[in-house]
Amino acid sequence: MQLDKTTYNDLSVFSHEEEFSVFHKINFTKTNGGREWLRWLMTDPAGDIKKILDTQKILQLIIAHLDHWPASITNGTMTMIDRFYNSRIDPIPASKDFLNTRLYKIFHSSDYGLIRFSIIHFRDFISGLHQMAAIIDSPEAPAKLQLFASRIRSLLQHSQLEVLLNKQPGEKFSIKENLYFGHFFLAGFKTRYEELADIFYQLDAWYSMAVAIQKYELTFPKFVETDEPYIKADKMFHILLREPVSYDIQLSPSSNFLFLTGANMAGKSTFIKSLGIAVYLAHLGMGVPARSLELSLFDGVLSNINVEDNIIRGESYFFNEVQRIKNTILTINNGKKWLVLIDELFKGTNVQDAMRCSLAVINGLIRIRSTLFVLSTHLYEIGQDINSHSNISFKYFETKINNDQLEFTYQLKDGISNDRLGYFILKSEKVVDLLEKL
Repeated sequence: MQLDKTTYNDLSVFSHEEEFSVFHKINFTKTNGGREWLRWLMTDPAGDIKKILDTQKILQLIIAHLDHWPASITNGTMTMIDRFYNSRIDPIPASKDFLNTRLYKIFHSSDYGLIRFSIIHFRDFISGLHQMAAIIDSPEAPAKLQLFASRIRSLLQHSQLEVLLNKQPGEKFSIKENLYFGHFFLAGFKTRYEELADIFYQLDAWYSMAVAIQKYELTFPKFVETDEPYIKADKMFHILLREPVSYDIQLSPSSNFLFLTGANMAGKSTFIKSLGIAVYLAHLGMGVPARSLELSLFDGVLSNINVEDNIIRGESYFFNEVQRIKNTILTINNGKKWLVLIDELFKGTNVQDAMRCSLAVINGLIRIRSTLFVLSTHLYEIGQDINSHSNISFKYFETKINNDQLEFTYQLKDGISNDRLGYFILKSEKVVDLLEKL
């Protein structure tokens, strides 16, 4: 499934302020390598139902074993082993002869110290992988997990490693043992370690996704095999909010264009982003923030939410809005299934111009039945000009004023909002009073 850079930014999948990103929200990896694998997975949402379902099965298996998932492999473990291989360690004697080992410790004390600490981490790494192999080697597991389990056992099949595994956590190694194992790992294990580390980092990324699903009570979506675009969400919410409000929504070719209105701060942008994030996570094979979600496989998600001007290139806000719409039309006009999210179209021009441009865009886009559209706007007047289209639905977010205080219900309702609260907010924030005193 395709997402471009703008859509990734609009949905806050990744962010310069990382704590406000979806990536940060679901990042429970234990290692830097796992973190990078998770980042890569999140840039590659699947366009194949089998791949999505396999990932769901992987995550479901890990979730079932989270309480027994080995904790011995930490970022410190991987950092120490990498340091062991990246350091120029003086040749380690192969013989366990007392004199040779004592002399090495005395005359190569710094190297011996690195070896001694590294062997402990090698044991933790190998022990943890053995436990993981036992967990993921299930007859119900996808082929990739079974392959990982088989490969782990094959790479760890060595007499020295069996001896190492017999050492209990916390049990100290003698000088002879440290040098014996150090020689083994330095002489011929590096290639095996690199492959094992790559397998572990992938497992660490899936572990992170599994933890997020359990922690946030996400649910696995159901994919409907159909040639037409379809979404039905029950109690969908925004994963980044601490106290989110949930929404119910259904879109299909017979009602593929949602015209969304409401005042500023009423919840339009949050709803649009919630939908985009839910569809995106579903195509990762992740659980989604909803009680339930049924959807078709989509070829891509495109958004038009946070358009910016470009002073350096001399491009105005309105010009970039036009370019974004132009690129959207060129992209989705291919008969494939797309989800298009547009928030406050044509904010960069005057009201009359914005209404005319918006009508032209809506009347054109609404002909594309292979795409689902959600468009929010303040220009509620244009609703009267487009309500003749049978495939458009109208929803709005209600705003109330009680005792000169705004109340937002954040609930979707059928119809069109005609709230105009800009001046009320300006006045309630005492800006009008300040201006009158100038």
